[in-house]
Amino acid sequence: MKDFRLFDIYDFLMDDDFIRWVREDKNEDNEFWNRWLAQHPDKHLTILEAKRVLQTLGLRQAAVNDREKEIEVQKLLDTISGQSVAKTETLVLPISRYKKWVYAAAVLLIALAVTVSGLILSRNNNTTVGKFDYATVIPSKRLIENVNTSGKPVKLVLPDESTVELGAGSRIAYANNFDSSGTRDVYLLGEAFFRVIKNPSRPFRVLANEIVTKVLGTSFTVRSFDNDSIIRVTVRTGNVSVYSQANTRIAETTLPNQLGGIILTPNQELVYKKSNREFKKTLLQDPVAITPTVDEKIMVYDDTPLEKVFAQLSRAYGINIVYDDDLLKKCAVTADLRSETFYRKLDLICKAIGASYEIIDGQVVIQSNGCQ
Repeated sequence: MKDFRLFDIYDFLMDDDFIRWVREDKNEDNEFWNRWLAQHPDKHLTILEAKRVLQTLGLRQAAVNDREKEIEVQKLLDTISGQSVAKTETLVLPISRYKKWVYAAAVLLIALAVTVSGLILSRNNNTTVGKFDYATVIPSKRLIENVNTSGKPVKLVLPDESTVELGAGSRIAYANNFDSSGTRDVYLLGEAFFRVIKNPSRPFRVLANEIVTKVLGTSFTVRSFDNDSIIRVTVRTGNVSVYSQANTRIAETTLPNQLGGIILTPNQELVYKKSNREFKKTLLQDPVAITPTVDEKIMVYDDTPLEKVFAQLSRAYGINIVYDDDLLKKCAVTADLRSETFYRKLDLICKAIGASYEIIDGQVVIQSNGCQ
């Protein structure tokens, strides 16, 4: 007997009973799934997303065998991994407005709760991940090196006028005038906060152990000490691309003014586990408003439509908010959210509408059975 409580979106997409329900819309299937959803309201969003992915793909009337289903899912993964992101806009994403199957596929990946590296960047199990050895590479390249032996961050100015706050016990190296190459490459051992001068035709890259962080112009932090078990990349402003050194060739197939790899946006953080080469994208523990002087002043609501509340919150923090627009379109919020932290704001909004939320793949996903 199947236990659908344990299913994620991928499981539902591969299940014949679920596919039959979506494709054939039989009364007995409708009764079963409606009854099951009433008993398991926490699965409402998962079911909704799986249905939308199948409906957007356009299910064939003929039976689909397991191999064909695997091929279709793989096509989704291949399409997403091959896309270039020139500019990532932060949006509230009402589910009822997902018109492009590419985003439906992206939602599939989000809800799979599988590592990004395993699905997008590291599907070839035979790939050997190269490790950047700072002690070996730096002398061979004859680079300019700065070492922070003090107990506090030290500010440095790079050849392109970008700045670095180099953490205590950290090292950074780069070529004189970046060696006039097509990229502005910096080698890091330790922790540093970068404010990068924008130059789309000449991307800025930070090489730190097994990963590469690529930007066009933004501010972010990389922490990668040799003895650390994980590498962290945290974004404050703009967009950042992160990929393993083993996948540099794949990630760098984009145009010079575009980003490949795993894209991070403001208040997102990527954690790379060295032991199993696993990437995980999430939100910061304490997101900071990127437009505080504008949005904080207007976050007082009196019976305000939920869509407007989420739109302002998303814009203020640069964080995507995904929710079921059809289910929550009649919801309204009355609350004073000024001076509250991001997560406290979310808690108050969800309490007002009888909902909850999860952080999935660096986005906020609202779960609800409708306004209460």
